[in-house]
Amino acid sequence: MFKTYLRLLSFAHPISRYTVPYSIYSLLYAIFNALTFGMIIPILNTMFEEGLVPQPVETLPPMTMDMQYVSTLFNYVYFRLFETYDQQRYLIMLAGVTICFSLSSNLFRYLGSWTAETMRTRTLQRMRDKMFSRVVEMHVGYFSDQCKGDIISKITSDVNVVQFCITNTLQVAFREPSLIIGYLVMMFSISWQLSIFSILFLPVVALLIGSIVKRLRHPARTSQKRLGEMVATLEESLSGIKVIKSYNAARYIKQKYYDINADLSRLTLSMARRQQLASPMSEFLGITAVGVVLVFGGSLVMNGSLDASAFLAFIAIFSQITRPVRTFIDQFANINQGIAAGERIFTIVDAQSEIQDKPDAIELTGLKDKIEFRDVHFSYDGSREVIDGISFEIKRGQTVALVGPSGGGKSTLSELLPRFYDPTAGDILIDGISLRDYKQESLRAHMSVVSQDTVLFNDTIAANIAMGKPGATSEEIAAAARIANADTFIHECPDGYATGIGDHGSKLSGGQRQRLSIARAVLKNPEILILDEATSALDTESEKLVQDALNKLLAGNRTSVVIAHRLSTIYNADRIIVIDHGRIAEQGTHAELLAKNGIYAKLIEMQSFD
Repeated sequence: MFKTYLRLLSFAHPISRYTVPYSIYSLLYAIFNALTFGMIIPILNTMFEEGLVPQPVETLPPMTMDMQYVSTLFNYVYFRLFETYDQQRYLIMLAGVTICFSLSSNLFRYLGSWTAETMRTRTLQRMRDKMFSRVVEMHVGYFSDQCKGDIISKITSDVNVVQFCITNTLQVAFREPSLIIGYLVMMFSISWQLSIFSILFLPVVALLIGSIVKRLRHPARTSQKRLGEMVATLEESLSGIKVIKSYNAARYIKQKYYDINADLSRLTLSMARRQQLASPMSEFLGITAVGVVLVFGGSLVMNGSLDASAFLAFIAIFSQITRPVRTFIDQFANINQGIAAGERIFTIVDAQSEIQDKPDAIELTGLKDKIEFRDVHFSYDGSREVIDGISFEIKRGQTVALVGPSGGGKSTLSELLPRFYDPTAGDILIDGISLRDYKQESLRAHMSVVSQDTVLFNDTIAANIAMGKPGATSEEIAAAARIANADTFIHECPDGYATGIGDHGSKLSGGQRQRLSIARAVLKNPEILILDEATSALDTESEKLVQDALNKLLAGNRTSVVIAHRLSTIYNADRIIVIDHGRIAEQGTHAELLAKNGIYAKLIEMQSFD
């Protein structure tokens, strides 16, 4: 728990930038706040003590930490300004000093709060940047085991809980202790007997509220988990709204959401009940303590050991000291919740990132000769091998097609080339050098992937096309769109290339989305092109337009790996490799494979390549 807490504080680095000014502001706030209440004594004495005439003070008194020093200093200033005592004028000056103390107290309170708010905002920004960077850096396999909604919940909700935990550290470490100490100093300066008697109640308050706070951590952790599940259900429902409606599954999905929301509400109420019990309990104990102090202090006043004005000031200060004590303890509840949320976000921060480059990794400057797959094996979970000892090569400028039954390993094989994964055995080489020896960024800079699951972003058409080439001119973007047969429909859009396409390109048809994806690849102009089922989900008209765009993209001595189930896509490939159960079943040209009358010939006959 403490280790997690220290790690959370690292998000506020450099923490001294905030703690040093905050501690100074908190100290000054506490001093002036205590002095404000201390001024009750001279004000009451001036108003109600008959015949009181302050003695002139000729020299500046030595500094001491009590109200006697403040009173003497006040008299010194007063008689330096005025030669004679006047009750009305004296009272006005006392009121003015009290106002100045209160103004100073609240000024430093504001400065402290602003410092804490700056720390809170910057910490939140730093956490979100860190977590989003980690998510983007994760290897592709990470997302197969994670729920997107839970990841979103951690980045949006959990970080809010954590940053308040970090900010509350300032209050726990500086502001509340400074206030408590300031009040105690004032109380002891008024009456040490009454102070000792009074503070006996503070440990009782701390123990009772602390027992409540201790029970908050487990429900807090469970609550954050339920919130992640609720966000996940919401995200899935929005993404699959058409499926939900088409299968009349609205009742099922709503009940699922209701159940999670009900459990979250139950946990929230459970935590709130415990948290809110702390405040009235501490207030009740504080009032009870004041009542007991009234009896004991009253006896001191009656036997002449304590002035009535001093006693009233003491009661006012004592009534205030329970507030920072209560706040001090309450903050531990927030810190507990923050630690619970912190444990969740560290599951992202500590997760294995994307495959790392070797320290001596080199730049890929271009494909000069060939790509080789040498006895490649791959398994996702360490058990069943999806790729089982595949070897083949692709010479520069060739187009190799991968075909075969669904689940045979074709797409997995294509994902090894840009190093979304590394082979568990064997190797893949470019120009005789292992992919592991190249820097990933330079490797992917020479590749483009066009898949059946077209990924577009909620931005303009131009921005989506230009993703592969930041800084591309409008003329270059338009030229790429023309090659991809997308220029015509783009001009029909309300704002042309500046038209927003909606979430995941929802405002476009499947064929239009695919052509934008091809335009993005055209603009990047990669040496190595990977086409994964690029026309599988299109109607006949859209397929013709997309296929024409793909043919243009494949032209120009480009090295290509094509996964397809339509004959038109692979007919002219330099070599066709049939993958079945992770192995190469047969390979050759279209004519050679038809002549063998094997798996390929049967797939052609059924026209159901997957």
